[in-house]
Amino acid sequence: MKSGYRKGEVNLEKKFTKDKQFYRFAMYGFLKNLRFFEPFLILFFRDMGMSFFQIGTLFSIREISTNILEIPTGIIADLYGRRSSMVFSMSSYIIAFLIFYFFNNFYLFMIAMIFFAMGEAFRTGTHKALILEYLRLKNMEDVKVHYYGATRSFSQLGSAVNSLIAACIVFYTGNYKVVFLAVLIPYVMNLINLATYPKELEGSGRKKKKETLKDFVSMFKSIEALRAIMNSASFDAFFKTVKEYLQPILKYFALSLPVMLMLSDKKRTAVVIGIVYFFIYLLTSYASRYAGVVSGRFRNLESAMNISYIFGALAIIFSGIFEIWKIHVLTIILFLFLYVFQNFRRPMAVAFISERIKHSTMASGLSVESQLKTIISAIMAPVMGFMVDKIGIGYGMGIFGMIMLGIFFFIKL
Repeated sequence: MKSGYRKGEVNLEKKFTKDKQFYRFAMYGFLKNLRFFEPFLILFFRDMGMSFFQIGTLFSIREISTNILEIPTGIIADLYGRRSSMVFSMSSYIIAFLIFYFFNNFYLFMIAMIFFAMGEAFRTGTHKALILEYLRLKNMEDVKVHYYGATRSFSQLGSAVNSLIAACIVFYTGNYKVVFLAVLIPYVMNLINLATYPKELEGSGRKKKKETLKDFVSMFKSIEALRAIMNSASFDAFFKTVKEYLQPILKYFALSLPVMLMLSDKKRTAVVIGIVYFFIYLLTSYASRYAGVVSGRFRNLESAMNISYIFGALAIIFSGIFEIWKIHVLTIILFLFLYVFQNFRRPMAVAFISERIKHSTMASGLSVESQLKTIISAIMAPVMGFMVDKIGIGYGMGIFGMIMLGIFFFIKL
């Protein structure tokens, strides 16, 4: 498969035209990350009277459901339309949000998580495939890291804005549940945005069904492609599991501050969470935007991904140690670095994997990576929740960081 780079290399300075479709891609990322519930999700479940084990179980259901659907939805997207799959994804999210808002029942929340998983499964890999297909059609494949990093920076900017809006909603209403009603607005807007994407981005179509399935099977015969997928998926799975525990850490930190004492605990927590997440996502927005430049400082993409993996694992280990010592400020700072590593790394990983699979199976190929991530997350989420219930957040993070570091030696690129 031809590429604008020699194997693993990245051009440091790549320029591209930001046309109308670039901003449509950017709008998708911005609106998609206006997840007002996300900074308060664990606190919402705790407010509903659930244990960390129950919360971990809900996360596991989400990950297992996503895992079951991941590859089939990727193949469906490649065969029958990536744009249509994205519209279905947004619709599934909306149903999940309505269940969370109107009900307060663990078993109904399980159903909501399944709908949420459908949204994730039809989305993950598919929109990246739309972007990569667009670059292929425009003969712009040599700017993959830079282009995807630039669109992803809008996603992170959306997360930064999301943190402030979510904090304001919780602050003024004193209710975590309202965020699920508010999030309907950006998701309906995104549904409309996706429904009006250019038709030529849909994919290969039914006429090429046999070739698409053949290319999909051949992907599993490439050791290089599988190792790249495993390296990327494992990092993201550990990050996804551990990052949720920043919320209770921020709550402990907020309540330990001798300020805003006239406010309720929930409002003090909302202010601190909103401010911290705003700065985290502002930094990750810049990290994504300059991922191409940063990766160009390394000898090749393999080196960039390996080094960022090690630093990510060390950040988790030391954040756990500082949390054991109750030095919440240093724990929060290390979480910030972890977010930055992940957002430098993600555009590199997408470009690295895309050079090792065929464009006709791009959505299903990236779905394999997402599925592996969900398998690891589904196993780790309840285990992490159980450990946090029994031995505390700090010890749980420290142990998981060491496991992540140990796995690296088997998936080094």
